[in-house]
Amino acid sequence: MSRRERAVPAVEETADNGKVVRIALASAGVAVVALVIAMIAGGAATPRVIPGLPDEGAFTRWGLPLSKMLMDVSGVLTVGVLLAATVFLPSDKGLLGKPALAYVKGASWLALAWAASAAATMIFSLSEALRVPVADVLGGDELTSYASQISQGIALTLVVLFSIAIALFARGTITVGACGGLLVLAMATLLPPALTGHSSSAPNHDLATTGVAAHLLALALWVGGLAVLCLHALRRQPLLETAATRFSTLALWCFVAVGLSGLFSTVARLTSVEELFTSAYGLMLLAKTAAFAVLGVFGWWHRKHTLPQLSAGTPRVFARFASVELLIMFATVGVAVVLARTAPPEEVLRTDPVVDLLGYPLPPEISVANLASLWWFDLFTGTMIALLGGFYLAGVVRLSRRGDHWPAGRTAAWFVGLLILVLATQTGVARYAKVLFSAHMAEHMTLAMLVPIFLVLGAPVTLALRALKPAARRGDRGPREWLTTILHSRFVRFVTHPAIATAIFVVSTYALYFTPLFTAAMEEHLGHMAMTAHFLLSGCLFFWVIIGIDPSPHTLPHVARLIVLFVTMPFHAFFGIALMSMGTVIAAEWYDQLGRTWGASSVADQQTGGAIAWGFGEIPTLIVLIALAFQWWRDDDRKARRADRRADAAAARTGGTGDAQLDAYNDYLAKLNQRDSSQ
Repeated sequence: MSRRERAVPAVEETADNGKVVRIALASAGVAVVALVIAMIAGGAATPRVIPGLPDEGAFTRWGLPLSKMLMDVSGVLTVGVLLAATVFLPSDKGLLGKPALAYVKGASWLALAWAASAAATMIFSLSEALRVPVADVLGGDELTSYASQISQGIALTLVVLFSIAIALFARGTITVGACGGLLVLAMATLLPPALTGHSSSAPNHDLATTGVAAHLLALALWVGGLAVLCLHALRRQPLLETAATRFSTLALWCFVAVGLSGLFSTVARLTSVEELFTSAYGLMLLAKTAAFAVLGVFGWWHRKHTLPQLSAGTPRVFARFASVELLIMFATVGVAVVLARTAPPEEVLRTDPVVDLLGYPLPPEISVANLASLWWFDLFTGTMIALLGGFYLAGVVRLSRRGDHWPAGRTAAWFVGLLILVLATQTGVARYAKVLFSAHMAEHMTLAMLVPIFLVLGAPVTLALRALKPAARRGDRGPREWLTTILHSRFVRFVTHPAIATAIFVVSTYALYFTPLFTAAMEEHLGHMAMTAHFLLSGCLFFWVIIGIDPSPHTLPHVARLIVLFVTMPFHAFFGIALMSMGTVIAAEWYDQLGRTWGASSVADQQTGGAIAWGFGEIPTLIVLIALAFQWWRDDDRKARRADRRADAAAARTGGTGDAQLDAYNDYLAKLNQRDSSQ
């Protein structure tokens, strides 16, 4: 190759890098301009300063939103490059390819920028909270207290620590599994600052908290994925068509998730439609909604026009179109930063302190009619139920269209479990679970000991393994390969060990209620979400060991399963007896501030909850025994039919009965008969 021929790719690479720099600078400029316009329109740029009162100064006033925007952008880009390396680009037997390794190294630098901007945001946030200049914050001792004791400071501290961990681990990551773990960690790192903002103090903070979490995660995957895909196209990297096709599928789901979660968050924060047009918060919501609609049109155009052109070999069209879409996305990020710092309109009639604690007024005295009529929509469990039901039904339909059979009993068991989950989390039971310990205990036992039985009998993992298609590329990882990898991972092998699963199921109950954990969980919506998830997961893990149909790393004989069941259930009875004998109230601070005047006292209600825990185990134990007996019979029947088939095959080969012992005994009798005849 001549010197001139070698120089052509170098010139093209320099030109491509120049395009990348220009797009990056344009995106940053658009985001900053959108932030400035939003601050001026919302009044944050020119607040009213009263003479004589402390003021943090213009440096903090502008430094805080800029550092917050840098934190958000670096976090989103970190998620994007890890998403591209894990999902968009094919792997080779679990190892990352060369482009993916470059993105993982880029994630290390982006995570360092994430940590630095989070630290700056912490300093500026404290300056704004104390209304003192940044120099005074850096020279005092308040920063340590803010980072370790105040919820907003703790959230930013977690971002700094987790992003530094991502930066360190990304340097040595070469496998898809490790990269996927970093992606999960990066998505979790996005959540703490958002969940300690205005969403936690909204009138319906349950809906607002869950909505903002889903909104942020979907937006990070969408924006970050598009940014890295645009970079991939501008630099003319290989496998662009594969990455764009995979992103298109993900972007459609993200678009739906962003739209629905944004709607729920708006409903939770605004009390009337007029506030959309009469408040600064509402006007910025409208601007963000308009940008969202434009992005939806771009996404439709991508799927309709640019993806076919990309398949036809014209990647530049895709790069130009994606670059414009990226500019609009970063402008939306700038508006979102100001929106997150703008307080929603105050609710004038909100005078009941119980609403601040529960998100709804104190319900009337408990009755069967109220439990059945006072429905309460919980976005977290509602979304989970919808996804579990939809994916399961999609798997059954795919098998049916393929001509494969799926037992109707498993489908019925799955949807019975989801129906019970709806009754436990969406009806009046969910309202009273925050007010009465007895109602909470009934919900706890239902989630941990009744719903998991039917979900496990639905065999969702087996259905997924049969319904999902293998990856198109040999050695790559699609959803089916990821599921198989997780099932064979060391973590799953550890937690599914019968001793570990039983310990989690039993010990966690005592640890929750006999430590300050329960009080802390009741005071935060995140605590309610964590308890719900833990009850379901620990129950599914335990009953998977006993009556699980799905493949498991550890298989117990049926007798051992019976022993585990009978050894475990008395611990719940002991737990109930302990509650019934207590003279002090668990989480008394929480129940006292609700000011409940009807029903039994807190001590008597707690004793009722103990009685529920003591007697509730009878029904699940009976269901498990019936299921285990049926599985035992089916297993023996299969073994008997298998033995009969082997015997018939042996009889056909040898001319005997097929039973080795019976044939040997007949031969023995025949020899005796011959000896007697010869004598």
